[in-house]
Amino acid sequence: MENLNINRERLQADIEALAAIGRGDDYGIYRMAFSDGDIQGRKWFIKKAEEAGLDFYQDGAANLHARYLWDEQKPSVVMGSHIDTVPAAGHLDGALGVVVALECLRCIKEQGLKVNYPLEAIAFSDEEGRFGGMLGSQAIAGMLTPEKIVNASDLDGVSLIDAMQNIGLDAMNALHAKRNPESILAFLELHIEQGPMLDNMGISIGNVDAIAGLFKWDITLTGTANHAGTTPMDMRKDAFMGLSAFASQLQRILDENGSPRSVATIGRVEISPGAANVIPGKVEFSLDARDTNPEVLNDLANAFRKSLSAIARKYELMFDFRVLSEIAPVKSDAGIVETIENVCKSLKVPFLQMASGAAHDTQIMANITRAGMIFVPSKDGRSHSIAEWTDMDDIERGANVALNTLYRIAGGQL
Repeated sequence: MENLNINRERLQADIEALAAIGRGDDYGIYRMAFSDGDIQGRKWFIKKAEEAGLDFYQDGAANLHARYLWDEQKPSVVMGSHIDTVPAAGHLDGALGVVVALECLRCIKEQGLKVNYPLEAIAFSDEEGRFGGMLGSQAIAGMLTPEKIVNASDLDGVSLIDAMQNIGLDAMNALHAKRNPESILAFLELHIEQGPMLDNMGISIGNVDAIAGLFKWDITLTGTANHAGTTPMDMRKDAFMGLSAFASQLQRILDENGSPRSVATIGRVEISPGAANVIPGKVEFSLDARDTNPEVLNDLANAFRKSLSAIARKYELMFDFRVLSEIAPVKSDAGIVETIENVCKSLKVPFLQMASGAAHDTQIMANITRAGMIFVPSKDGRSHSIAEWTDMDDIERGANVALNTLYRIAGGQL
């Protein structure tokens, strides 16, 4: 089979055009879900889809669909990502996957290539989490409930219902965005790695075989606040000492109960009362743990609980934790992983089979269809910042791998 190539100049122009939408004075991108920047980005996508002669459809969750050869009879091959961002974001996270998906459909359409299945390029709503994250893909996968929609709000207290109503949309219609799994043959997402492995190894393509699951806890250790100068060390109930002891156990627990793909992070700490001359009476902190194996995640959770319990007894503290979120790990479809590998070999592009430590819409879509991901390098592993960067040569290689993978799947070679 002859290898296909995307239009590099057009793709680069699209990347730059979308990057200019929602850019702040600090050069960060501000396209939080359903914000003014996001709305402008959505209008850009619609315009580009229409200019390409693709059918356009917006579902009840405000997911944007550009469609080629859509007939409502055959299942479609779907490719996409998201254009919403975190505040002060870089210009590639999510957006790159959307513009590449659009470019792939344009190339197949322009060249009149025969495909056996319709194609869709999707820009999912609220992947980044202004209202909880993965809104659009969860809607398509049938994972939303009326309760989730009603209770969803951002950090400023703005509800999802109000935010969507402000742009003329009914949030409850997201329940109607659910797709019959039989209507989707496969899903593919191209994304920047958001980590350092590909860049450090000088490899252009990551073939993602699994996406890590995670659990996030909000943990509280409670002791007794007291005078820092008059309370002997052996008579203290110092909550911070408990945190310090727990933090020192993270690596041991990962080594003994985790896998080479396990990670754990304490990313937020609040100490009370927070005065230099007062022994901390309470410490609240977060714990984020991830792995690609659900059994390993369960083992880690049990080990962390046991460690907290033992430390609380040693330092005469009370401990409590609240589960903030739990996301199950998923494996990429073996057939898609193999197809990506074959495409890389055909294009003579070196690749690394690897896992994703970050959550993506692919993780949700894998619940209803065969799914896979392609990574391209992130310079110095940077993401979610204005330092986010991927060389255009790597983007072109990734887009060509995506195009040929999409074409093979749509041609019935999966």
